[in-house]
Amino acid sequence: MTCFADRLIDATRKHGPLCAGIDPHAGRIPSLFGGDTPEGIEAWGLALVRAYEGRVACIKPQVALFERHGPAGMKALQTVAQAAGDAGLIVLMDAKRGDIGSTAEGYAAAYLGKDAPFHSDALTVNPYMGLDTLEPYVREGEANGKGVIVLVRTSNPGSADFQSRDLEGAPLYARVGEALGPLAERLMGQSGWSGLMMVTGATGPTEARAIRKIAPKSLFLVPGYGAQGAPAADAMAGFVSGPMGLEGGVVSASRSVNFPAGSEAATDVDAWTNIVQAAVAEAQCELKGVMAPA
Repeated sequence: MTCFADRLIDATRKHGPLCAGIDPHAGRIPSLFGGDTPEGIEAWGLALVRAYEGRVACIKPQVALFERHGPAGMKALQTVAQAAGDAGLIVLMDAKRGDIGSTAEGYAAAYLGKDAPFHSDALTVNPYMGLDTLEPYVREGEANGKGVIVLVRTSNPGSADFQSRDLEGAPLYARVGEALGPLAERLMGQSGWSGLMMVTGATGPTEARAIRKIAPKSLFLVPGYGAQGAPAADAMAGFVSGPMGLEGGVVSASRSVNFPAGSEAATDVDAWTNIVQAAVAEAQCELKGVMAPA
């Protein structure tokens, strides 16, 4: 069984570091696919999987935007995630779970278990309640070759409210990064990278560099690129030199590749696909321009 970190780093070396989101925002699903309904988001999500296949390393479905449709929305998520896995795309499930150990075991089984109903290669989790709440996810990761993605320094404007507060001489995000070290060792791959990923927002390049020093082996998930305004160089500030250029994680773009300009007016699926694939190519080109070896 190949561990998650090795699968992800191999995929980024082949396709580049772009992680394409699947975020069915309310009111934005084109009528071409059925609009903002469970059936519409499923058809749209499957079309995105086909558009992304062979062009990106991984996808990141946003669970909440499926969940708002209730059971039918979660069924759509299940269908889209499985289709992505069947297409060879690595699935980073963005659910940001975080609860006491016994409850976390349920979340871990749902997304990372051997027979998980929602196909996922890794899951985002919140460490606020302590390291013991992360243990069920790490155990499933060890058992099933899956990854765990921990919020460390996020991209939202309010992240500094708590994450940058001083805690005994260092910001809280740095203390979180330090504390995750032993868990990262347990999910280490043969590539030298760990499947204990850390979220480091593209809007904080200085912080990303600091976290890289603390966590030299953890892959990063970097939100904030694209629609949130961070440039490619900032998004990859925490990456390091590798055999194919800069590496060390994936950079997430959602709205810019889900709803690129002109896609809402496309009159057929082929035209829509061409617009989405052009947006993906543009994002990849910007990132690869930064990651290229000198």
